[in-house]
Amino acid sequence: MKTLCVSLVLAISATALGAQQDLTARLAGRVSPEVAALVQQLATSAAARGLPVDPLIQKAIEGSAKGVPADRVATALRVLSGQLDAAAAALQQAGAAQPDTDAIAAGAFALNAGLSGQNVAALAVASRPSNSVAATLRVASTLAAMGVPAADVVELVTQVIATGGGTNEVLGLPAADMAGVSRGGGVTPAQAAAGLARAAAARANAPGQQKPRPPHP
Repeated sequence: MKTLCVSLVLAISATALGAQQDLTARLAGRVSPEVAALVQQLATSAAARGLPVDPLIQKAIEGSAKGVPADRVATALRVLSGQLDAAAAALQQAGAAQPDTDAIAAGAFALNAGLSGQNVAALAVASRPSNSVAATLRVASTLAAMGVPAADVVELVTQVIATGGGTNEVLGLPAADMAGVSRGGGVTPAQAAAGLARAAAARANAPGQQKPRPPHP
């Protein structure tokens, strides 16, 4: 038993060392030493909490590549770390005991785009079980970044899913919204999104469409 415990400790230590070396290699020559040290610190803590570390690495590399000062990159990294925690909490609130890292990363992007934790939780609930939570949240992030208010984003996405829209249809919503804007007439992304939501509701209420059955008492 003692030998087994020692073997497990060594295996865990080797895995952690390998991850640290990989992180160091990805950052080498691409970010300043102080930013690299902060990423190491935040990534180690995030991994211990079951959070994804790739968003932190990408944020550091992206900021440094754009010439953003190290102190501003550090601030952005700390904000992102908090958003990852908040996204994980929202997904747990939505019923995921152990949210997957893709969904957490997508949730953090949604928070950064202006959605709230409640919005993230609502979209996660609406997505299950037929749609990808991560894909839904990334679409919501894109719509919010385009200028669609958070409440309208949630209404549109949940309406489309509720009326049978699969992941592919959800993924097409940003393009559909832009198509509505490009038709002219001064239509805003928010107005185009509202039109898409009305169209989805109309399809659901069309004659011959199967309506959801009420739950058994």
